[in-house]
Amino acid sequence: MTKEQKIALAVATGTSFATAFSGSATNLAIPSMGTYFNMGAASVGWITTAYVIVIAAMAVPFGKIADSTSRKYMLAAGVAVFGVASVAAVFMGSAAGILAMRAVMGIGAAMIFASNMPIAINAFPGNERGKAIGIVTSGIYTGLAIGPALGGFLNNLFGWQAIFLFGAAIAFASMILTLAGVADDRQQRAGAKFDLGGNITYILMIMCLIYGLTALNSVRFGWVFLLCGVLLGVLFVKIELKFENPVIDVRIFSEDRVFTLSNLTALFNYSATFALGYFVSIYLQVAQGLNSQTAGLVMMMQPILMAVFSPWTGRMSDRVPAYKLASSGMAVCALTLLFFAFAYVGTPIWAVCIALAAAGFGIALFSSPNTNVIMSCVPPQKFAVANSIVSTMRTSGQTIGMAIITLVVSGTIGNVSLYEVPAADLIRTMHICFFIFTGLCVLGIFMSMQRRKA
Repeated sequence: MTKEQKIALAVATGTSFATAFSGSATNLAIPSMGTYFNMGAASVGWITTAYVIVIAAMAVPFGKIADSTSRKYMLAAGVAVFGVASVAAVFMGSAAGILAMRAVMGIGAAMIFASNMPIAINAFPGNERGKAIGIVTSGIYTGLAIGPALGGFLNNLFGWQAIFLFGAAIAFASMILTLAGVADDRQQRAGAKFDLGGNITYILMIMCLIYGLTALNSVRFGWVFLLCGVLLGVLFVKIELKFENPVIDVRIFSEDRVFTLSNLTALFNYSATFALGYFVSIYLQVAQGLNSQTAGLVMMMQPILMAVFSPWTGRMSDRVPAYKLASSGMAVCALTLLFFAFAYVGTPIWAVCIALAAAGFGIALFSSPNTNVIMSCVPPQKFAVANSIVSTMRTSGQTIGMAIITLVVSGTIGNVSLYEVPAADLIRTMHICFFIFTGLCVLGIFMSMQRRKA
């Protein structure tokens, strides 16, 4: 491995870790931040929601800009914005201030997602692309694994502010390494007319869709935002078909079945598996009687296996058909989801640990190979947009998963915190959700296998 390849991997993996750590650690500190800013249960959720919506809406537009200008400077600017906003968040004294800084952090994270993976895979030949994807992906899962444990330590010892400062330190170190060590790629892509209308329509479409899904059951007119998102989606396609240099060449979805099926497979996978982290942690505390710290240690089984096996599955996708690995990974996930669809109050903790470990292995077996398939469908000059679409599929899938949980919970136990319901009611609700998610995963397997014919 050359020096340039090592630096590209270090930068991409470090920035992936920083954003994943910040997200998972901040989620753990939400109660403390709610108390600090005097925010209610409904409003404190926006500390996470504002960050997620901005990332989903801005990743693809920034990807297009990165492909047209420079991924190196897009990444450097992204980590700078992320780092400065993280430091500024520490000095915010109001709810409006912290929400504004979380939105700015989302802008920086979107710039990072648009450029860090393309920088890594562009440094390697095509037959080693999977290896690079696997290593960078392991950085994401390492951040998810360490986030709750280290975030809890920092929050308890120094307060929630320490989480933001830790993420900022990694961001600034990555910016220095990016500027000093990553090759300048400004000459690789020629500039073109900017698709302003397409970018604005896309941003509004994603924001309406994700907010509509998030607020479908909590806001009276949440469905209106969802409908607006769909209508904006139709308008977006019409705009892009007419524009010479569109933000997304939508024709690829009709012309390349592998690209379309791979993105839909990702959407189904993330919709189905996101529930594990949310629902199982509540199940362990309410039904199994574990405290939050012990439950957190049990939950770490999943991201640890994801981090450990992602580099290996990435390398494997360079040697065997990647769709076979991805389909096998989804099959493992489906079996894990089915396990929790039958779990009960007395299910042994060791069995839960094995199931979570299996889920981690299944997601690792799916994620890197599926991303490798998607990136192999586009030329190098479109890597940033393609990777941004993958990021949007992940965020949208997670939002769909939470929307399903919200709808099922409201239909079974009403508008009550899951931490407050009787264990029997929680188990019944969990079973319904995991049967639905198992079905989604099976549909994803079917879509994934269709790539064999293409």
